[in-house]
Amino acid sequence: MKTNILPRVLFGIICFFFVLELSAQSNKRDYYELRTYHIENQNQESQIDNYLQNALLPALHRNGIEKVGVFKPTATQPDAGKKIYVWIPYKSLKQYVGMQSKLDKDAVYLTAGSDYINASHTNPPYKRIETALLQAFSGMAKFMESKVEGPKKDRIYELRSYEAATERLYRQKVKMFNEGEIDIFFKLDFNPVFFAETLAGAQMPNLMYLTTFPNMESREAHWKAFGTDPDWDRMKVMEEYQNTVSRNDTRLLYPTDYSDI
Repeated sequence: MKTNILPRVLFGIICFFFVLELSAQSNKRDYYELRTYHIENQNQESQIDNYLQNALLPALHRNGIEKVGVFKPTATQPDAGKKIYVWIPYKSLKQYVGMQSKLDKDAVYLTAGSDYINASHTNPPYKRIETALLQAFSGMAKFMESKVEGPKKDRIYELRSYEAATERLYRQKVKMFNEGEIDIFFKLDFNPVFFAETLAGAQMPNLMYLTTFPNMESREAHWKAFGTDPDWDRMKVMEEYQNTVSRNDTRLLYPTDYSDI
């Protein structure tokens, strides 16, 4: 009795490409929006807090974005009380581009955020909004939620931006992260949330990353350990990685009570 093997072959081919597609999806790099609200007074800060906590974050959650970070500068920073940082992870550019249209059709969001959305020009909720669009490094394609514990007001979330003098040098610094520097951060328990390239922003060419600590003492101890790490000592003197950072912009932040991370 002959058996027609064609259906089995077709089924096998379909399964193969299905697995291939799933693998490709899992290897995709995250996209991140880093939104910075520039504020001038406590009234604006309250308006932004109310909007983020009661309107935007719940709406993003309803639309498949489970973790959104909201941070403010620590009291020691020169921009304390002047900025609010919002970090939003996206699985694709399509999700990023399509989000606003979804918000515009979300009745719950429009009601909860009415004061912010319909604010008068005489009482705006912010001075300006600054936005950077980032893509995760290939060496850490997905973000990781911080494992640090303790009171949120005491935590230190360190956001760094490394600027380069040229695009070539910038790409070399990204290569340095992907080929060993990220590993050092994990080895020394820096609790990194993301490492990313800036696709659009004000300080290009630059990369950005976020590490987290339970308090300032922990942060200082971790960086001391990093500075004497043998893997870092080996990498930092390599010829191909010389002069790759022209400016290090470090911002010390803490997560708000309603931040997801």
